[in-house]
Amino acid sequence: MPSVQNHTATSPKPQTETQSSTTETQTQNQNNPIESEIDFSKIDDQQKTRLNLERHRSCELERSIFEISSPLIPSSPKHPLKLDKLRIINSDNNNNMQTISSPKINGGSCVNTPLFSHGFESNPSMAEAWEALKRSVVCFRGRPVGTIAALDPSEESLNYDQVFVRDFIPAGLAFLISGEPDIVKNFLLKTVRLQSWEKKIDRFKLGEGVMPASFKVLHNPILNKETLVADFGESAIGRVAPVDSGFWWIVLLRAYTKSTGDSSLAELPECQNGIRLILALCLSEGFDTFPTLLCTDGCCMIDRRMGIYGYPIEIQALFFMALRCAVQLLKHDKEGKELIELITKRLQALSYHIRQYFWLDLAHLNDIYRYKTEEYSHTAVNKFNVMPDSLPDWIFDFMPNKGGYFIGNVSPARMDFRWFCLGNFVAILASLATVEQSEAIMDLVEERWEELVGEMPLKVCYPTMETHEWRIVTGCDPKNTRWSYHNGGSWPVLLWLLTAACIKTGRPQIARRAIELAESRLTKDSWPEYYDGKLGRYVGKQARKYQTWSVAGYLVARMMMEDPSHVGMVSLEEERGVKGTLRRSASWTN
Repeated sequence: MPSVQNHTATSPKPQTETQSSTTETQTQNQNNPIESEIDFSKIDDQQKTRLNLERHRSCELERSIFEISSPLIPSSPKHPLKLDKLRIINSDNNNNMQTISSPKINGGSCVNTPLFSHGFESNPSMAEAWEALKRSVVCFRGRPVGTIAALDPSEESLNYDQVFVRDFIPAGLAFLISGEPDIVKNFLLKTVRLQSWEKKIDRFKLGEGVMPASFKVLHNPILNKETLVADFGESAIGRVAPVDSGFWWIVLLRAYTKSTGDSSLAELPECQNGIRLILALCLSEGFDTFPTLLCTDGCCMIDRRMGIYGYPIEIQALFFMALRCAVQLLKHDKEGKELIELITKRLQALSYHIRQYFWLDLAHLNDIYRYKTEEYSHTAVNKFNVMPDSLPDWIFDFMPNKGGYFIGNVSPARMDFRWFCLGNFVAILASLATVEQSEAIMDLVEERWEELVGEMPLKVCYPTMETHEWRIVTGCDPKNTRWSYHNGGSWPVLLWLLTAACIKTGRPQIARRAIELAESRLTKDSWPEYYDGKLGRYVGKQARKYQTWSVAGYLVARMMMEDPSHVGMVSLEEERGVKGTLRRSASWTN
């Protein structure tokens, strides 16, 4: 979760001054708060989601999987949250502008519906999680457009009162699964509209396709006017633009389309153009000799200096997944077909590169250990001239006989052997990992349970950096001390990715074990952002309580276990039509 920079109501970003279309339209209809930037009426009636959401055929897994009911959650009908009339306004007034945020934890709910607890009376954790998620909803001109990052009344909000694109993904999935797609639709349309804003850091203009890291709603009580303030990285730690936001946006758009069976949203000119602009940033020709994306530190979930500069696996896996989703979402007109052709070529090169050079198992580790250096020719085995002496001592004990994973980074003379959870699980869901590699990743999780899961799932990366390495790589970052935050901290939000990967690989028992661990702590600890310690035993020293994506990650994990067909929203089949990745394993009910 990005931290410590505050968008105050007194100092809105320059974009609000340049967006005349937003403010002008708002003043025209102060008494009729309809959406100004996008005409929702064209698509609102396209397809209404019923109480029990009927899944699109292509979203389903094999019939044998979703006929199984998980013992974790009692069988019950879905009860939608009815978010269509939400409105949240903070009473803080500064220079006639107020931040739109959720009420305090102990205050009244912004949702004018009863507590969402029907069917979960026997599971207080689920009921509490739903109520916390409802309270986090943010509205713009009467419509829900996202969820704020955290609702911790004991801490200064800083930028945790904003709607972050990456943070909303598990919340959006939870709303889709529960039969509430409208908030997801509004979020997708609002963020793609923000994409068109002029984006400058100092005197430098960012690429047109860059998506915001976050946005917040400001309210002028005198003019009765609401405006949006977006952050494209100019207020983030290190002033880094979010590379992952655009990829997550495409993934969520595909999830919305799969969940509702409604393709009209993706076919809107705004969304089609948004996809093209995002991909234009990634597919443009340059000096790169690799199909992977070159990135700086702090460009994704790990948004502080952590030595991930280069070609981090999280970005490469999300890039691959977004490309595959884009192929399904783009119209097959002349412009779309040309872009799809470019995507197809890039996917082939990217999948080969990642599978060949990022993969590590015992056999590959032994090969690297025996590498020769200074090889000049096309027949070179050590293509990146990696020095065997650079192998860290911990990797030899960490690598089991059975198992493997995609390492964190590969670039000239450098291999980052750290395990990064998000990149590996996204690789499974996107079928960037082969069937065999997917199985090996899950084998590694089982074999190294204490290291990667411990007492609270899951380690965002492993192992930690400390002493001299920590000082050099993080710049003595006091937040990323050993076994804390991004430096080996444990993040409950990652539970939904683990669960989806477990279901896809036929290993639900792994997810069940992790969910039970998390459930024993999360409610008692007030849904913290992250945990500290080698085993994840302690609530993070700077962790916010009631962190929305911790709540949503737990909810999505539980609902996926109840109905595994929901994994189809975020899972992509092997291109050659392999069904084995979604087969039901014999251990499903173990």
